[in-house]
Amino acid sequence: MLFRLALRTRTFKLTALMTAVALAVGPVVPARAQQKGPPVLRDTESEQLLREYTRPILRAAGLEKQNIQIVIINDGSFNAFVADGRRIFVNYGALLQSETPNQIIGVLAHETGHLAGGHLAKMREQLAQAQTQMIIAMLLGVGALAAGAGGRGNGLSSAGAAAISAPQAVIQRTLLSYQRQQEENADRAGVKFLNATGQSAKGMYETFKRFTDESLFASRGADPYLQSHPMPVDRVSALQELARSSPIWDKKDDPALQLRHDMMRAKISGFMERQDTVYRRYPLSNTSLPARYARAITTYLHGDLRSAIAQIDGLIQVQPNNPYFHELRGQALLEGGRPAEAIAPLRRAVQLSSNSPLIEMLLGQALVASDNKAYTDEAINMLRAAVAREPEAPLGYTQLAMAYGRKGDYAQADLASAQAAYLRGDTKTARDLASRAKTRFAIGTPGWVKADDIVSAKPMPGQKNN
Repeated sequence: MLFRLALRTRTFKLTALMTAVALAVGPVVPARAQQKGPPVLRDTESEQLLREYTRPILRAAGLEKQNIQIVIINDGSFNAFVADGRRIFVNYGALLQSETPNQIIGVLAHETGHLAGGHLAKMREQLAQAQTQMIIAMLLGVGALAAGAGGRGNGLSSAGAAAISAPQAVIQRTLLSYQRQQEENADRAGVKFLNATGQSAKGMYETFKRFTDESLFASRGADPYLQSHPMPVDRVSALQELARSSPIWDKKDDPALQLRHDMMRAKISGFMERQDTVYRRYPLSNTSLPARYARAITTYLHGDLRSAIAQIDGLIQVQPNNPYFHELRGQALLEGGRPAEAIAPLRRAVQLSSNSPLIEMLLGQALVASDNKAYTDEAINMLRAAVAREPEAPLGYTQLAMAYGRKGDYAQADLASAQAAYLRGDTKTARDLASRAKTRFAIGTPGWVKADDIVSAKPMPGQKNN
């Protein structure tokens, strides 16, 4: 199941933050971070594959015990970045545009290089130092302006203005130079990790080479000292020399892994692209499994449930133990208004996926939507277990609230609704529901304490305090 989720933490590109701080004295919050944050896409199949991609890289970097997570951002452009030291953010566009596992693994290796090098912490130190330098420069400049005004002389006033503006340009260049060095270090570290895990750096080189070709015109005439990343040609040239020195330069991805990668790309295309775009990418003449997967998804999304189910059943015949085909069948039936029929394929998907919490939430939704009260306790138990393992997924709490409401447990229903609203970023609604839940729980009970926590909680980063 692929669905969107509001991201809880404030995220931003270091480039945006660094440039902003270099141009202003006070703390600066990027415009995008002032909103609720970029939406996140959740999908068990994609997330599992990305975990497998990053696990050996993180082990080679000595970060295997750091619980680094991969977060898929709902953005069609090709980008990946780190922002908080414990997560790597990848746009779905990067997954869709990467033709081989090795290409996206190379990008992940580069981002791991940033984490292993402690670049976020070091950048914060540079930013703090830059702010201090800027304040000093401002004070000196203001002092010169005051002296010029007191002496009624334009010379000191002009000097004061120059003292304010000149250091800003110097500090900006210094910070940009520092970040360019970080990017080069991350490239070298990424190649090192790939070599250590027996993987070629060719995909990493191919990715950066493609962007070099695309950005040559845009970067023509640019000042290399005002760029946050190394100039494209220089960067790719250095990367090519480093990557080609590896004895495994020409090593290919395993065919089975390539198929899984192609299936992930097809799934993203089916869910995220227009139907006509999907059919151009995967025409009917293409009878491969990924093409059939993409067409089945876009068929059900655009209302032809009967045809979609037939296509999904054809996929299941080819791979009867693929949990994500059964998940898709259940999701199509559930969203097509047939929740009772969705239960069986979703049960099978849960079983085959070793109890994926996201798929359990979908099954819980089907159990609740079936209107069969006999399923209420099962839904509650399943959803409670799912949100315990995936506490940042609003869907689980929303369905849990409905299940409790059906049972007549309105205290727990209000609490679950409050938790869902809080995760969606609706702080006012969350507090209102939690306040009502407190009146229904006995004082000091676990439910009362959880509700009180929501009432007194500060808004999550990026949320408004309504």
